Amino acid sequence: MSRDLDRPVWASLQHQPHWAVGDERARRFKADINRFAATPDESPASLAALAALVQPGDAAVFLAQVPPPVVPPGLVAVKEALGVQMMATRVLEADEGVEVLTDADAAEMLVLATLTEPGPFLPRTHTMGRFIGLRVGGRLAAMAGERMRFPGHVEVSGVCTHPDFRGRGLARRLSAAVTADIQRRGEQAFLHAWTTNTTAIALYESLGFVTRTLVNIAVLKRPPA
Repeated sequence: MSRDLDRPVWASLQHQPHWAVGDERARRFKADINRFAATPDESPASLAALAALVQPGDAAVFLAQVPPPVVPPGLVAVKEALGVQMMATRVLEADEGVEVLTDADAAEMLVLATLTEPGPFLPRTHTMGRFIGLRVGGRLAAMAGERMRFPGHVEVSGVCTHPDFRGRGLARRLSAAVTADIQRRGEQAFLHAWTTNTTAIALYESLGFVTRTLVNIAVLKRPPA
């Protein structure tokens, strides 16, 4: 299972083929689902297949893996950074006061994610798993949900709070609730955060998450001809 955690995007794409395009050498999520892509290794054949999945004019794709990524010929890295991969180690309690978000909330979710940038979030990202939210005065003030998954593991993701409602503990409450639901199903919750996002890391540590490893993140794009 450590290999799946070392290459969580590839593992997720392998186990969620209905959301993927590509083949056994390289896959990416469909353009309206998410912007992550991955390969099983850094062989020339895999790198060439990955490059073929990124066409001129496409939005940049994100790689996230423990092994240092290799930029395929024909693509360029527009950003390279480090993240942490954290694992839940404490059983958390369910929260019956949160709202389960549905397709009817998709437009609000996209607006909130676009404003706060919790990570790539597209029109159908919310279909990757169960998303929950909290409203204040009828407004969607905060949300969190599930993204990548493979046998026994589900990623907590999309955690964000509108600037008007920060400082109220909403992100903590929702992160705990998402984690508790994953645990209730007998699965291991994990998540990713930029190493520079010390506020988020501290919040997750307070919930019992511990850092498993550093993750290399590269954002790739095909330059104009």
